[in-house]
Amino acid sequence: MSTKSLRVGRSKTGLGLFARAGIAKGALVAIYRGSRIPTKVAQAREKTHGSRYMFEIDKRWTIDGSSRKNLARYANHSCRPNAEADLVGGHILLRAVTPIGPDEEITYDYGEEYFDLFIRPHGCRCEHCAEKKRKRKSNKTLR
Repeated sequence: MSTKSLRVGRSKTGLGLFARAGIAKGALVAIYRGSRIPTKVAQAREKTHGSRYMFEIDKRWTIDGSSRKNLARYANHSCRPNAEADLVGGHILLRAVTPIGPDEEITYDYGEEYFDLFIRPHGCRCEHCAEKKRKRKSNKTLR
């Protein structure tokens, strides 16, 4: 997939990655790019600096995706994602798990460890969780 088929824009959770044109189920969306650093260094950066763009490849290596050239870093977390991350030959590939329409935000599940470290303390703001909160709130007001 060409990076010209993607754009960074405002989403409900900050900046997000959006499709300019439709993306077929199973298609490559983006490659998570960055420097390969030791996982221990990445974990230390997460704890001391709050670095959020670390993508662990294995126990030994992590990709530091903090460069703004890394378009895949803008794909936000969702509990009901339309993409998934695949590890292929030491590279992280984002692939569509459902058809993605033009101007639709591209999301994937960041995983339990990231969720517990960065998302859970503030509450998940993905569209699925926001909808659940709206329903609970409207049910409370009906009582």
